[in-house]
Amino acid sequence: MTGQAGPRSNADGATAGASAASSAFDHALESLRTGEPILVHDAADREGETDLIYHADAVTPDAVARLRNDAGGLVCVALGHDVAEAFDLPFYSEAVDHPATADHELGYDDRSSFSLTVNHRDTYTGITDEDRSTTIQALGEAAATPEATDFADEFRVPGHVHLLKGAPDLLAQREGHTELALALAAAADQSPAIVVCEMLDDNTGEALAPDDARAYAKRHDFAYLEGRDVLERLGNATRQ
Repeated sequence: MTGQAGPRSNADGATAGASAASSAFDHALESLRTGEPILVHDAADREGETDLIYHADAVTPDAVARLRNDAGGLVCVALGHDVAEAFDLPFYSEAVDHPATADHELGYDDRSSFSLTVNHRDTYTGITDEDRSTTIQALGEAAATPEATDFADEFRVPGHVHLLKGAPDLLAQREGHTELALALAAAADQSPAIVVCEMLDDNTGEALAPDDARAYAKRHDFAYLEGRDVLERLGNATRQ
């Protein structure tokens, strides 16, 4: 009997998997350039979370609504290390003189990337979708031209947008969502200001499972990446 295909070889499967990962990676970069969100799962042996991610420039009030309704975690803006230094932004644990900042013993990393919380000075309470959009878009603009930005003139502390400070050498030093997102922004030729928000499961209250995150991405035609895919492509990303 002729014409019957045999089982696909392991090599063929590996090639198909690599091609799919490459396609998803390219889709993610194009999404960041055009203002669409992407999803990135870090790793099962790290936080084990999928973040919904936008470039800061693209965060309209509707995007803030999606972040709080569809993701549900903490809406944060990750800034490149050099930009954060230009704005004199510390790591929060180094800025606060309180015993609770010592010996944090994170189970997934050596330290937290949290910095200050801010509102733009043109906002009112700072928590509405409109106010958070104003703050986040202003952070994107500031990150593009840090030398032209007087941070204290534009932003006030405390506020409702959490800032994250990227590691100096990005993925060569740390593999958290902060660095994964900043490396992707750099690869997409976008300024180092990017929004990350953990996706949570409404039924369990836990982090959204990767299979469910992939299904969400497929429903909305959003790019979904595993952290290992980003590391394979951008593990030698340059300093931000």
